[in-house]
Amino acid sequence: MSTSEELLAQERRLQFTRFGNDVAIELGLHLLDAAREQGLPIAISVQRNGHRLFHAALPGTAPNNDRWLERKARVVELFGHSSFYVGETFREKGTTFEAESRLDPDLYAAHGGVFPVILRGTGPVGTVGVSGLPQADDHEFVVTQVESFLNSRDA
Repeated sequence: MSTSEELLAQERRLQFTRFGNDVAIELGLHLLDAAREQGLPIAISVQRNGHRLFHAALPGTAPNNDRWLERKARVVELFGHSSFYVGETFREKGTTFEAESRLDPDLYAAHGGVFPVILRGTGPVGTVGVSGLPQADDHEFVVTQVESFLNSRDA
């Protein structure tokens, strides 16, 4: 399990220099290709300012994965941090997001898998996420793929 400091370090490191529709679609396709190569049963979503620019659902997913993506993305949009980080901050305090946030659990889920799209010098402008694996694995997949995507664009 990652600590909240490790999760914040990921957000400081993984930032975009631009993020338009074309970049969002390229990012979504990058995640889709990686998920197919690994045979993962996940749904993928990329959004900018609440506008879904990419969505895919691989075999083994269900409509409930889309609902999880939406609930986790709302947490990222509200707090400006990864859904895993938000949940971890509550766990580190010895409580849970559900017990302490006073937010409707039908609308918000602080479970790993959705990461903020952070525009360097601006801040969070969107979300990239997956649903279908255990929360730590969802988070790790997204972080690994965002890092791979950003590194490939710098080359």
